[in-house]
Amino acid sequence: MKTRAIVLFAFLASAISYAKFSPCIGFNWATPGQYIHACYSDLPSLLGNRSIGSGAWAFSGEQPVEYPVITGLVMYLTAQIAQVTTTYYILNAALLALLFIGVALITARIRPQFGYLLSFTPAVIAALYINWDLWAIATMMISIYWFDRKQYDLSALAIGISIATKFIPVFLIPVAIYIFYRNHNLKGTIRYLGIALATWLVINLPVALTTFDGWWYFYKLNIERVADWGSLWYALSALGIGLTNLNYLSILLLLACVAALGIFLFSLDYIPSLAQLAFIVIAAVTCVSKVYSPQYVLWLAPLALIALIDKRDLPAFWVWQVSEVIYHVAIWQHLATVTGARFGLPVTGYALISLLRIVATVALVAVLVRRALLMRSPNKPDSQGKLADFLFEAGKSYP
Repeated sequence: MKTRAIVLFAFLASAISYAKFSPCIGFNWATPGQYIHACYSDLPSLLGNRSIGSGAWAFSGEQPVEYPVITGLVMYLTAQIAQVTTTYYILNAALLALLFIGVALITARIRPQFGYLLSFTPAVIAALYINWDLWAIATMMISIYWFDRKQYDLSALAIGISIATKFIPVFLIPVAIYIFYRNHNLKGTIRYLGIALATWLVINLPVALTTFDGWWYFYKLNIERVADWGSLWYALSALGIGLTNLNYLSILLLLACVAALGIFLFSLDYIPSLAQLAFIVIAAVTCVSKVYSPQYVLWLAPLALIALIDKRDLPAFWVWQVSEVIYHVAIWQHLATVTGARFGLPVTGYALISLLRIVATVALVAVLVRRALLMRSPNKPDSQGKLADFLFEAGKSYP
């Protein structure tokens, strides 16, 4: 699809999303109306509830922002321009629309066969203006684009910026290390990690050294977070399955995912691209984390599209999208109930829909893993490829 068409469709998707969120402007995001109409956004909410609303620096005062440095900087700078809630929302929404158009272009560039579909994904359209995630998603997608074109220095720079904006892309670093390992490129690994870390430090150190408590607040909040909306743990708790030591359980399940991912990666007889693996990794993280915010679909959708390599897997993608749309409606209707609306979704229904979304995500991951395992390298298989070879073949030389 031509660039102009991608820009046009992304613009139309942004406009449709803006219309979806616009009812809240009329009643100034009052509760429970903002949940009933599914137009809640953190953009106006946090302006009024954080220090930036009074003109203070994002990481100072009694109410610092709960985000990494670049997101906090964006929130602060736009608050300096627009202190009125509606104007602040419109300004940030306009910037997010531009970023979405950029993400649509990058996604289509990475995977022309399927990338153009991003502007047609209903869950993405429903979630565009909930939060500032697109600032980090844009640089993450640029990093993946450059990495798979072996422009590693630029990729490392972009991933460092992305991690300094939202922390989620840090989970792509081990995947990059794996690809360097399969390419026997130790020097490249060290250089990549060095540039990414240096970029992150250059952005973070000035804030950490001057307003440490505000800078640390994001990390402290996530360490201490209990089972929260949308997570596996919240759903199980809501269904009466009480779990203790949540941090340990979450880490344990994440380690199990890492082990499964390792078995999968070392079962491949070819070197996959970062684009092919990114969705599998980030989806696994979101499935076991202590929270699943409705805007997380903005991360997963472009990654899913660039991971697709066969049109026969598209039905699994659309089934997952349906589950995300159902979840999008469910979270707001449940919050409407919690905040006193006459009608809404009880907690049991919300928990079951949360589990449905997780199952659909896991199913899409399984489809992509199966497709990757069915592929065969057109060249000579890599000597460090299969896990079975690594574990068992070495012993054949012994009597």
